[in-house]
Amino acid sequence: MDKNKKLLLSAALIVATAAAMIYFHRTGMMRHCTSEGIKSYVNSCGMFGPIIYMVMFSVIPSGAIIAIAGGMAFGMGLGTLYTMLGALIGATTAFYISRLLGRDFVMKLTRGRLRSFDDGVEKHGFKLILVMRLIPIIPFNLISFGAGLTKMNFRDYIMATVLGIVPGVIVFTNLGDKAMDVKSPQFIMAVGILLLLLVASYFFKRKVNMDEFQKKLAQDDIKSV
Repeated sequence: MDKNKKLLLSAALIVATAAAMIYFHRTGMMRHCTSEGIKSYVNSCGMFGPIIYMVMFSVIPSGAIIAIAGGMAFGMGLGTLYTMLGALIGATTAFYISRLLGRDFVMKLTRGRLRSFDDGVEKHGFKLILVMRLIPIIPFNLISFGAGLTKMNFRDYIMATVLGIVPGVIVFTNLGDKAMDVKSPQFIMAVGILLLLLVASYFFKRKVNMDEFQKKLAQDDIKSV
């Protein structure tokens, strides 16, 4: 892709993302982000509700709150589907903005909060992204921007993202689906599953050190030679 096409595509992605963020800011969804409020707003959009919801999920950082709203608005099945699609839209957009515009722009965009992604990502990107998606080591969008700065294959990146976000999406969407009756056994069970996920993530996060994990992958490379 030549330089002019890269700039044009980058501009289109940035403009689309900015327009979506401005739209949701004006509707109050970014300032007063509650699951009940999002559910009411999405339902008021009629047939465009699923599209609005997916775009909202792709640009607003409060993923857990929005996923719960998705379960409340669409139920477990469609809520999971729309949430997954929204997450993939956001992950893909951030990845390509980063890849097309480069490190200097992304560092300014993320205000220097982006951790370094070393050369190991090119070889072991799938495993690294999968682990980072499964546990909250780094915020979702920072992972996406960081991956775009590497030579990682997009197919591996998106597959790792899909597998990594499935547990969380299902748990939060299920919680929203069952939240319509907070006294029901199904809701109590959904809360219990959420607590199990949070506890597992906490211990997994304490056990896994990303620097050591990458060193282990490098050592495995040496042994396989």
